[in-house]
Amino acid sequence: MTEKPLILVTNDDGISAPGIRTLISIMNTIGNVVVVAPDSPQSGMGHAITLDSTLYSERVYIDDGPQIEYSCSGTPADCVKLAIRELLDRKPDICVSGINHGSNSSINVIYSGTMSAAIEAGIEGIPAIGFSLLDYTWNANFEPSETYVKKITEQVLNNGLPNGIILNVNIPNILKKAIKGIKICRQAKANWVEEFDKRKSPQGKDYYWLTGKFVNLDGGEDTDEWALEQDYISVVPTQFDLTAHQFIKNLNTWNLND
Repeated sequence: MTEKPLILVTNDDGISAPGIRTLISIMNTIGNVVVVAPDSPQSGMGHAITLDSTLYSERVYIDDGPQIEYSCSGTPADCVKLAIRELLDRKPDICVSGINHGSNSSINVIYSGTMSAAIEAGIEGIPAIGFSLLDYTWNANFEPSETYVKKITEQVLNNGLPNGIILNVNIPNILKKAIKGIKICRQAKANWVEEFDKRKSPQGKDYYWLTGKFVNLDGGEDTDEWALEQDYISVVPTQFDLTAHQFIKNLNTWNLND
């Protein structure tokens, strides 16, 4: 690629989050950056889009740098849609989402606004990556991941991705140790065992706080959860085609038309 690539940057933690500020800085070393990100946190929004309220976007100036930035009142998926249809003068060469404050490994990918933004780009035929760091704190240390984020992005730009494939990249929270490297993985079979903490408001109405614990049911050593536990970055190729292709033949044996 002779010209600098056009890079769309987004996230779900909000445009001022340290994770996206780090990602913008990295992407500025690779190409021409346009940021379209939520004006407030949108974690756990999944692939929600705005249908019944007004969508706003405005140019913002947060950090010094060559990037062009827009905040958006909508969801992460809204940000990508708006960027492609209204704010960019051409389709971006790549979309990177994150760096998320917290895990999007295994089942978390289903709920993730970070990954939904990347998937929205993938639907539009744009190579896309979602980056997440296993640290939920606002002042998380993204520095150990920067070299890897750049390397993975450059590899996607150089090699491309098949249509419909999006990379889900999760980075271990390394404090005193070094990241060991990168593992190509499958999504672990894991889920949340959820509970609701039921309480009463001063007005006597019931309300609930969602709680629970994360349970890894997968003992495989080729999963994202295993890689992260071993201090590796996990890279899982994901897709938005949810068809269970292996079950189609079996389903055709049912007497559904009799």
